[in-house]
Amino acid sequence: MSKRSPSTPTLHRRRGHVGNLKNIDTDRRHLTGPFVTRTPLDSATPESSDFPALTVNHQGDTFWSDLKSWRWVVNPASSFKLLAISVILYLNWELVTPNIAPGLPNPLRPLLFISYPVESDTGDVRYAKGYLDLLFIAYYIIFFSFVRQIIIIHVCQPIARYFGVKRQAKLERFGEQGYALVYFAIMGAWGYRIMKRLPTYWYRTEYFWIDYPHWDMKFELKRYYLMHMAYWCQQLIVLLFGLEKPRKDYYELIAHHLVTLWLIGWSYLINLTLIGNAIYMSMDIPDAFLAFSKLLNYMKLERAKFVSFVVFMCFWTYFRHYLNIVILWSIWTEFDLIPEVSRVWSPSEGVWLVWWMKYQIFVPVLFLQILNLFWYYLIWRIAIRSVTSTLTDDRSDDEDNDGDVNGVDEKDE
Repeated sequence: MSKRSPSTPTLHRRRGHVGNLKNIDTDRRHLTGPFVTRTPLDSATPESSDFPALTVNHQGDTFWSDLKSWRWVVNPASSFKLLAISVILYLNWELVTPNIAPGLPNPLRPLLFISYPVESDTGDVRYAKGYLDLLFIAYYIIFFSFVRQIIIIHVCQPIARYFGVKRQAKLERFGEQGYALVYFAIMGAWGYRIMKRLPTYWYRTEYFWIDYPHWDMKFELKRYYLMHMAYWCQQLIVLLFGLEKPRKDYYELIAHHLVTLWLIGWSYLINLTLIGNAIYMSMDIPDAFLAFSKLLNYMKLERAKFVSFVVFMCFWTYFRHYLNIVILWSIWTEFDLIPEVSRVWSPSEGVWLVWWMKYQIFVPVLFLQILNLFWYYLIWRIAIRSVTSTLTDDRSDDEDNDGDVNGVDEKDE
């Protein structure tokens, strides 16, 4: 028998756990993808990763380095500074400039507030569209980056720990779903409030086309539309920069985000915002129930998650399939309700819907439905498996090979 020196610690190894150094506790564990530290302390061997390495020097981190490396997307301190700088400069202009150059417009106003107010025939203030809307979107991309990380790190992860979630990968997934629940619940309720004041309530699809173009938007509708655009741009950045652990349906998610941005941007440009609001509604409400079901799954509330999952399937079927097909049917059969004078290509007058635009609108909505059917198949597979096994989510990858929980090898959602 060989002798082991008492000063030499015994190394225990578990299958699937060798070399998992990124679980070392640091104050930056919420960073993922290219923003994770690539070389452990006191080591000369970089950690392998599927993502391209992006060197981060923690001791030399500055606000400027966060801007250059895009770490402000995941560092709430840096995103907050960007938000605060804009607000401070705006307030400084409002307080100082009137005394120096009265009447000079504040150049920072388009960042914080929607632009292009116009008078309508009814006498209330409506809003047109223009390039300054891009500044508003840019500011709220930063806003959602800050809110996302605050909710994930300081709200959801403590809740997850309270319910016994310990592994870092699960803590991150719990945080992401908590943020999704907050966002989609708020935007779903807001979208319902807006639709209730429109002639399209409840999916009276003929009013998507009657009285086109709908170029002047009410304050709430325009702000709602642009904030949705900012959210999906921010989510696309999260995916492209690898800020979340890639899922099995990574490429489907990329396609979904691109199609969503295509629909948002194009419908906004060509003055089809009423159908845009209807599509938003059909997506946001079931997504809130999906996120809630996943959170209950993490918290191991077996009966609650079963009931929630059944309710979610009903909402998903109705909103993402039935109503989406209703919208597709309207595009195909009611497009000709557009006034004859508006069936021309005249961007200067806000009209774009010549005959072939019918197909340009139909195709991305159809593609969105195809993606929804792909996820619907996965949802039903989960439902069938849940009869005899633990409820899991096939949309996500396995955990970081950290083993199993209570003897069951689970997926992280």
